[in-house]
Amino acid sequence: MIPDKEPKAKMMRKEGECVEVSEPLLEEAQRIGAVEPERVPEWREQITIRGLAVSAVLGTLFCIITHKLNLTVGIIPSLNVSAGLLGFFFVKTWTSFLSKLGFSIKPFTKQENTVIQTCVVACYGLAFSGGFGSYMIAMDERTYELIGVDYPGNRAEDVKNPGLLWMIGFLFVVSFLGLFSLVPLRKVMVMDYKLTYPSGTATAMLINSFHTNTGAELAGKQVRCLGKYLSISLFWSFFKWFFSGIGDSCGFDNFPTLGLALYRNTFYFDFSPTYVGCGLICPHIVNCSVLLGAIISWGFLWPFISQHAGDWYPADLGSNDFKGLYGYKVFIAISLILGDGLYNLIKIIAITVKELFNKSTKQSNLPVTAEVLADEESSILLMEQRKRDEIFLKDRIPTWFAAAGYVGLAAISTATIPIIFPPLKWYLVLSSYIIAPALAFCNSYGTGLTDWSLATTYGKIGLFIIASLVGTSGGVLAGLAACGVMMAIVSTAADLMQDFKTGYLTLSSAKSMFVSQLVGTAMGCIIAPLTFWLFWTAFDIGSPDGPYKAPYAVIFREMAILGIQGFSELPKHCLAICCGFFVAALIVNLLRDVTPTKISQYIPIPMAMAVPFYIGAYFAIDMFVGTAILFVWERVNRKDAEDYAGAVASGLICGDGIWTIPSAILSILRVNPPICMYFGPSLSS
Repeated sequence: MIPDKEPKAKMMRKEGECVEVSEPLLEEAQRIGAVEPERVPEWREQITIRGLAVSAVLGTLFCIITHKLNLTVGIIPSLNVSAGLLGFFFVKTWTSFLSKLGFSIKPFTKQENTVIQTCVVACYGLAFSGGFGSYMIAMDERTYELIGVDYPGNRAEDVKNPGLLWMIGFLFVVSFLGLFSLVPLRKVMVMDYKLTYPSGTATAMLINSFHTNTGAELAGKQVRCLGKYLSISLFWSFFKWFFSGIGDSCGFDNFPTLGLALYRNTFYFDFSPTYVGCGLICPHIVNCSVLLGAIISWGFLWPFISQHAGDWYPADLGSNDFKGLYGYKVFIAISLILGDGLYNLIKIIAITVKELFNKSTKQSNLPVTAEVLADEESSILLMEQRKRDEIFLKDRIPTWFAAAGYVGLAAISTATIPIIFPPLKWYLVLSSYIIAPALAFCNSYGTGLTDWSLATTYGKIGLFIIASLVGTSGGVLAGLAACGVMMAIVSTAADLMQDFKTGYLTLSSAKSMFVSQLVGTAMGCIIAPLTFWLFWTAFDIGSPDGPYKAPYAVIFREMAILGIQGFSELPKHCLAICCGFFVAALIVNLLRDVTPTKISQYIPIPMAMAVPFYIGAYFAIDMFVGTAILFVWERVNRKDAEDYAGAVASGLICGDGIWTIPSAILSILRVNPPICMYFGPSLSS
């Protein structure tokens, strides 16, 4: 979600994701043996039963983690590195165990490792792009009631509660089109344009390093580190549960660590391993931007607006009434998100158009792979490149197959979606699929240049356009559904091209990458709704006073209403303040781009600042604790921090995520925690 200008190679981030991979690891990986010839297995051999089994297990775990983050704060760190690392660990452990028992085991190759990583990422990616924390849950009755049954444009007819069957069906009819839309351009994007796809390149180098003696040793240490902190996180989450009582104000999650006065303004450390882990993974500028946003909103802006209760808005309104303070919180957050998204959309389209024109000249500023090599290295690396080219082009995916797949799936989807969402007429769905490949190309090309997927931005554009076209009679539901259609296509297309780059660098077949994406997407269409259903049945999803606020549900529904109604119902001065923050987001982004790196690296990111405006400051404190730990660690021992920070963070996140399963089961069985640990002011004698 959030770009930064730190001098580090980054994994690809969707809007809502952030992670970094250190340069030393990439440099080491790039030096690793290009000399020894190796046997490259056929594409069918790269896809194995054990690999798919591991992918299903890890996909389930990462879907649960993604749902938990989506339904609490909406910031999701990339788990690509963890997927590759855990895939390597599970299969290596299994093969070593069977070998000791005397079985003849097929070797574990980097191509199989790449397939597992691709499959897992495709699976848990649908927990994000499937809209379980945004457009899909924005359709439900809780969000409708939260905005207000008498709120203009918020109609009861635009309600569709989550259902397991229709969610699975919807994902199946929209999630595969993006995979077929750009397949014919894989050679153009990866080999001709030589787009770097930084996160695909970083993932490939990481996997390549695992399958060397030195890399395998480090990977083993990283896995042990991950397992250690996973155990600590799991035990801590289990321990916290005993004190969380009944209600939303008990336990360590509501510990007034900074005092009761700040606690009332949501400034407190809530002892969450997940958010501390996010702070360890996300770049420092992201964490600091989130904290700055919390200070501006909950430290100054909301107290200032609250002082005008009775003048700017009625003083007797409930805490979740859109005509009061709650309306300011939501709409100002929306203005920051839209300002940031619009700026970066225009910027990336401009870069894309400029570089496409530059392709006709010798001068090009694309971040391509360097081809000027030292004489002593040139022959070896040239042979490696030829080998990669040969393998990448060997197993062709026919253009007619991709075109037929896209047309066939579009026809099925055009006929099916209006059955699931009657206000979204078939001709609107068809129109979306006609323009979708062009948008998918823009997003994939921009991702190759900038390492930033704008899937949710394209989704919001579709939301506004369709909602305004349909109008008051079903426009909200149609707009939200159209958002899902657009997000699914542009997101999966960018993911596929990223995987083609990874496969190209790990000598994996393009066909095995495509098939593993298909399999992972099919897994995600089932696993993502099932794991979401666990949360839906066990917890109070969407409650503004509970842990699972689903913050983007309200934001997305309000965007759809704005597309129909305009700004007439905003509280007093809200539109003026929103315009101010919208313009501020544009200016801050412009400053980040025009100032030198030594200055721009300290300029905050508006998209990150927007998140706590609506949710609260508590998770910003947690993430800042994580970034402070990493900052000190880097100063004390940078090499250790580079090698193990990701493993520590993944362990903290995964352990807390695993506890969600028994916690949900206990909740379904109505087993309540035995103790409520509550804090309040002391009584005067």
